[in-house]
Amino acid sequence: MAADDDGRTEDPTSKKLEDARKKGQVPRSRELSTMMVLLGGGFGFLLFGHYLASALYRTFEKGFSLERADAFDMHRMFIHLKDLAAEIAIPLLAVNIILFIFAIFGTLAIGGFNFSTQAMVPKLSKMSPLKGFKRMFGMQGLVELLKSFAKVAVVVGAAYTCYLLYADELLQINIAGLPGGLFKALEILIWVFLILSASLAVISLIDVPYQMHQHTEQLKMTKQEVKDEHKNAEGDPQVKGRIRQAMFKATQRRMMKEVPKADVVVTNPTHFAVALKYDPLGRGAPVVLAKGADEMARHIREIAEAHQVPILSAPLLARAIYYTTDFEEEIPEKLFAAVAQVLAYVFAMRDYKKGKSKQRPNSFKPSKLPIPPDMIY
Repeated sequence: MAADDDGRTEDPTSKKLEDARKKGQVPRSRELSTMMVLLGGGFGFLLFGHYLASALYRTFEKGFSLERADAFDMHRMFIHLKDLAAEIAIPLLAVNIILFIFAIFGTLAIGGFNFSTQAMVPKLSKMSPLKGFKRMFGMQGLVELLKSFAKVAVVVGAAYTCYLLYADELLQINIAGLPGGLFKALEILIWVFLILSASLAVISLIDVPYQMHQHTEQLKMTKQEVKDEHKNAEGDPQVKGRIRQAMFKATQRRMMKEVPKADVVVTNPTHFAVALKYDPLGRGAPVVLAKGADEMARHIREIAEAHQVPILSAPLLARAIYYTTDFEEEIPEKLFAAVAQVLAYVFAMRDYKKGKSKQRPNSFKPSKLPIPPDMIY
């Protein structure tokens, strides 16, 4: 409700969730952690309780059995302590290992592993009495109070069930003798402990989805925050537009510098212009040194005229190269034959003008160029 009141109606984005993890904000359920620790202790005692009880029995037996030499040698006391510690070390260690495993699983079951140095930094806002009162008497405090009542009710119910199950066996313990009676009492105690611990699963099944929902609610975002995040992630469209425009202008300047090096400029004749360069000694195909439409095409023609670069009108070829080939790229293989005819005419005309050839080449006929149908635009 609080999230809706201030306009936070959108689910948190993946970046918002990741930033929250870096700050140590992950969903955790104390009820689940508590239940798993108790269950771990119960299962540990269930599996190794007999060995631990036997070790304790032997420890007490040895501890209260003194020899005459023990009264005159203080060092024997430390020897006895070492022996007694070794007696109970292994079963006690086994119980603690199981307890540790359950405790880790209970903590990481929701939210996963998360280590955050930011969460270690002390914050004065957490020490604010006002915020403390809000937590105590707000919705969160009410939920915690209800969970406390529920836990008491569930545990009391489970305890009464255990009484009904083990009432007769408890009454017979006093006649079982030692150590049988002691072991039987410990066995009943372990099972009662396990049942009481497992009863907390009812609370955990409610608390886990609630904590996950509460975590999502706390991280909810406004529509504007979502837009701003997408803008920051993908880049401001206006900034990207200015960058593209600057890159386009830089490319235009480069192309204008390359036009004088071209062998021929093929035009539409007015709407498109493409400047081509072919190196007979090279291994590649003709390369596009510049291309443009409308105003850009006019600039290319003007520069070509100023530097006496031949200009030929071949509308279909000019459009085909313009739409299929970018700046500084080789022309497509399908246009090799058409461009070869254009270059052959240009080189022949150049030789004729320089006097290297006495025969003037036939007039250029753009309609005869072999342009494939799929290259016509």
